[in-house]
Amino acid sequence: MERRQYRQAHPGRAAVALGLMLVLGAGAGGCSDLGLPAEDVRSGAGDPLTLLTGAAGALTDAGSSKAGTAMEMATGGTRVTIRGKGVYDYVHRLGRLTVVLPADPTGAAEHRPLTELLAPGALFMKNRGAGVPADKWVRVETATLSDGNLVTGGVTDPYTAAVVLRGTRRASYVGRAEVGGTPVRHYRGTADLADAARYAPADVGKSLEAAAKGFATTQVPFDAYLDDQGRLVKLRQRFSFVNGRQKTPVAVTSTTLLYDFGASAVVDLPHQRDIYAGRIAEDAGTGGA
Repeated sequence: MERRQYRQAHPGRAAVALGLMLVLGAGAGGCSDLGLPAEDVRSGAGDPLTLLTGAAGALTDAGSSKAGTAMEMATGGTRVTIRGKGVYDYVHRLGRLTVVLPADPTGAAEHRPLTELLAPGALFMKNRGAGVPADKWVRVETATLSDGNLVTGGVTDPYTAAVVLRGTRRASYVGRAEVGGTPVRHYRGTADLADAARYAPADVGKSLEAAAKGFATTQVPFDAYLDDQGRLVKLRQRFSFVNGRQKTPVAVTSTTLLYDFGASAVVDLPHQRDIYAGRIAEDAGTGGA
């Protein structure tokens, strides 16, 4: 199948860094020949840029979903994968995930599963280790992280991942596919973090601005799979960053799976008294967050 490109008019421990709607004007010039099969045009496949930059809004319209995440990174000549599973409320931008770190080379678990709460501008972690009492939460302001928390937590916040697509500079329609039994349309492209920051809600924009400055490159190649309602079902993004412990950029592939839209997603943030205020010991497995 011919792929037609579209361009926007505007310009070895568990992990590195835990290891680390506005629809933009499309550069397709209003052309009706989008390089899509006729049945997809009739059914609303539409312009890739419009769909991709509108993906975060489509999730907000959906309300909530269950989520699965996988973050794979190459470090020390090996690849490690961190997995998460939970729920997300797109209206209030709150998520709860259980994050499992990989076993060490002997097969023994290095860390108990983390509970992570995702909130506007903040990341809360329980079972953080590194001297933190087991019943306490650690709070991190995401805008203070050099990767904007796209990598640090071992997962990429699903809403933030979708907002990154607002910085899409070019995209192509690959074809129809199926993810978890759901028919989807597959799009491939590249987003720019600095562009995405300009079109993001204020708190997300600050995090993306930090990532744009801290990553090895602002360019984020991606593969996005959208259902017939324009909702992201699967999103794979590839980041490149330098984590301060080595000069060579670390390649990270973050995959987000979203399903059961409308599922109950109640997320209660911890009380101030339950947040750890002491010093956190240095831990190679959590990026010193």
